[in-house]
Amino acid sequence: MERKLSVEEAASAAQIQKVIDEVAAQGGGKVVLPAMELVLDRGLTLRSGIELCGQGEDTVLKKGPGRVYPFSGYHNYGMCDAPLESAAGLEVGMTVSLHDGRTHGGFYETFATITWIDGNWVGLDHGIEADYSAEQAPCLTTVYPLVFGHCVSDVALRDVRLEGNRAEQDKHMGGCRGSSVYFARSRNVEVSGVVERDYHGEGMGFQMCRDVKIIDSRFDDNSGNGLHPGAGSTNALFANCQANGNEKAGFFFCVRANHITVTSCTFRDNRLGISIGTRDCYNLIEDCTIEKNAGAGVLVRQSPQPVEVHSCRVERCRIGGNARTEGLGQIEVTSAAHDLVFADNEIACGRSGGAGVYIEDTVRSIYLENNTIENCEGEVEAGAESLAKTARAFECGYGEWPETHFRHLATS
Repeated sequence: MERKLSVEEAASAAQIQKVIDEVAAQGGGKVVLPAMELVLDRGLTLRSGIELCGQGEDTVLKKGPGRVYPFSGYHNYGMCDAPLESAAGLEVGMTVSLHDGRTHGGFYETFATITWIDGNWVGLDHGIEADYSAEQAPCLTTVYPLVFGHCVSDVALRDVRLEGNRAEQDKHMGGCRGSSVYFARSRNVEVSGVVERDYHGEGMGFQMCRDVKIIDSRFDDNSGNGLHPGAGSTNALFANCQANGNEKAGFFFCVRANHITVTSCTFRDNRLGISIGTRDCYNLIEDCTIEKNAGAGVLVRQSPQPVEVHSCRVERCRIGGNARTEGLGQIEVTSAAHDLVFADNEIACGRSGGAGVYIEDTVRSIYLENNTIENCEGEVEAGAESLAKTARAFECGYGEWPETHFRHLATS
């Protein structure tokens, strides 16, 4: 089925969410937003079978202010509530995050929906993810993804503009629990025609997902990474996307992000262009433009054995003008990485220092073929033992894979 909403019917996030839930209850379908600009007081939750569509850049969803609500004291892991000094301004149905002053963050943060409010106690739709000690300044915040899905399948987000409104956010969102667009433990996800910017966190992220397509979209000027496939996500396609001006990487492969294709994408003016790390294997990067990033255009970051990077290909990319303020080369390969192929790339340092390709002595079996390297202090800086005369054959990237490739992911 298809539901086209008028401006009046889409006048609040709660109204839009009600329609999404109704369509999902009837078996799924398309929910179409009108041309409008709406400030969200909560994130929009996609349900299985839902396709949320807008009118391109004429449909603008803007994050509302992100405020901090201090806890009144200690609270412990697993509790489906939170004690606050004041719950003023909060409503049932709002999406919120719970944090404290610990530096590790990550999955220890909590993202939840408010289910009840009783005085200054706030109910949550699931248990908190850690003990929150009083001396660590725990708090609840109105920090949330603009559009997200947890444990969903066959969902899509299309043709909207998302404004993160960083200036009005008192706290950022950690990339493990959320981003401007976010999915977790989900399957058959497609994002297309999305323009996103200015989020206090990451642009597009997903954790423990499979069979994902991100097409014809851009994620710019965020305080974290632009694009972040993470935590075991497998079989994803990024095509004709951009991630520019982000304070971390344009594209960040997180832990065990495998069988991913990044094709015809642009990563410009970020801290790093593309960052590849722990267990990020069997990935293909092709026909991309990676330029003018502060650090390396392609960084294979520290990942010692047995979780080292291997079996990835970077082909036919334009990699130039990177390593402007940090890094050792346009391409930088570190640690125990092995069996990587860099072929048919155009590499240029320009005014940037460093090498065209810098490879640490601990790296093995790196195959370089038909790369053009210009205007660099050194074309290739690598020990003889790090380079391979032939490339080991391996299959990589997005495609059709046996179910054994997904057995590390939860089934529900």
